Amino acid sequence: MTPITLYRHPKSGHCHRVELMMALLGIPYRTVDLDMANGAHKAPDFLRISPFGLVPAIDDGGFTLADSNAILVYLVGTHAPDAGWIPADPKDAAEVQRWLSIAADDIYAGPCAARLVKVFGTDHDHAAAVSRAHRLLSVMEAHLAGRDWLGADRVTIADVAGYSYVAHAPEGGVDLSPYARVRAWIDRIESLPGFVGMARSPIPQLA
Repeated sequence: MTPITLYRHPKSGHCHRVELMMALLGIPYRTVDLDMANGAHKAPDFLRISPFGLVPAIDDGGFTLADSNAILVYLVGTHAPDAGWIPADPKDAAEVQRWLSIAADDIYAGPCAARLVKVFGTDHDHAAAVSRAHRLLSVMEAHLAGRDWLGADRVTIADVAGYSYVAHAPEGGVDLSPYARVRAWIDRIESLPGFVGMARSPIPQLA
């Protein structure tokens, strides 16, 4: 099987969720780290793969696709369509989709944005991002009462999409210690066969 090429930044949670999915599925892949500080993601050759100049993007034998959640759907559909990563039950499938939307909204605006400030020095409103992260984590903590996974009674792409930025939230100054169920969920994902982690950054001192 020809490896899939993953274009990424090694400290991007969006990229990591794709790499994690491929690792959990046992899909051969190779990574190409883009020098985004020097505009590699805006180069014409890359824009043909990812028209908005965003990572992650993949090239699977000439089929190219950008957007991390879309890539998760593609990977599961082509390599494990019957393994339950996207549930067949309409209610569970809808719940998974809801968490994909949360990954693109609340997770991005909360723990992701807070981490962008501390790790990459962006100009996001850090206090607002931390506040939104704690609102998100409170919802997750309540949601995980009496259940192990976000979208169904087994691990799904919802968990893969949510993991990276939540697990690395302390790098953005977001304390996970009040959220025992969320931390247990993180541990369950990290115990899955094939799990691969994301490069860690220093954790800032919490005020």
